[in-house]
Amino acid sequence: MHDPTFTFLASALAVALLTIVVSGALRRASRRSVAVVDVSDFPADPPSLDCGRVPVWWCRPFDLVVAGGVMLVFASLALQAAVRSGASSAPETAGLLTSILLQGFLALMVTASVTSRIDLVTWLGLRWRGWPWIFLIGPASVVLMWVVFGVLQMSGYLEWMRSLGVETMQDSVRLLQKSDDPQVLGLMVFAALVVAPVCEEVLFRGHLHTVLKRYCGIWPAALASSLVFACAHGNLTAALPLFLFGLVLVMLYEKTGSLWLPVASHFLFNAATVAVQLAARNLGIDLPT
Repeated sequence: MHDPTFTFLASALAVALLTIVVSGALRRASRRSVAVVDVSDFPADPPSLDCGRVPVWWCRPFDLVVAGGVMLVFASLALQAAVRSGASSAPETAGLLTSILLQGFLALMVTASVTSRIDLVTWLGLRWRGWPWIFLIGPASVVLMWVVFGVLQMSGYLEWMRSLGVETMQDSVRLLQKSDDPQVLGLMVFAALVVAPVCEEVLFRGHLHTVLKRYCGIWPAALASSLVFACAHGNLTAALPLFLFGLVLVMLYEKTGSLWLPVASHFLFNAATVAVQLAARNLGIDLPT
């Protein structure tokens, strides 16, 4: 049976883009319906009309172009991953290095663009006084996602995916289970524990969600950025849980106004996944896939 992953991911990304365009158009239309007022008395940094603590005053129309470019890059990577999904071998060293360098470059490019208008600490809320909550909320978010995975497993979600001809194992998980190359395993662990939590949170929550929130509103932004985050991993089976995880990360970001908690939760989630896979491999335990 033909694997529908490519078609689904392309459609999901199209839906995300359509959500952004339509919600932005509706938002602009609603603003035009309001009587024009003199804004000279307004503060230079007015609070957002949306809920949440993530500031959007620094966003400019140019940021939409940057966000669109980043989305296109991740879409390309996701579709490539979907095309090779189910291949007999996991990505080799060159592919991992390319992915790591590309994500790092995108994060640095976005950071350079934004910090020309707002300092890094203010942008990402790095001076967060509630940082001790990381030690409670971070592990709790991981447990929550494990519960989600457990519910999906018991509901027959994986069997349904297989019936559609979908590859149920991500390339990264297959690599952790099968690769015997220490260099590849080392790069995979580095990508999972350092690159993904930092770069993906800067790109998807720190930039994409915030820019979309400024021009589309908080809920379209949360849905669209989480959908792109899920699709960026290039696996249809993982898309639903990763979409829900993206929403959790957005909620944590909006509740705290700081990227520290999403980064920590993302790190702990990936660390738990890596630890479980490597432990099962070394102990000879077969995990459900």
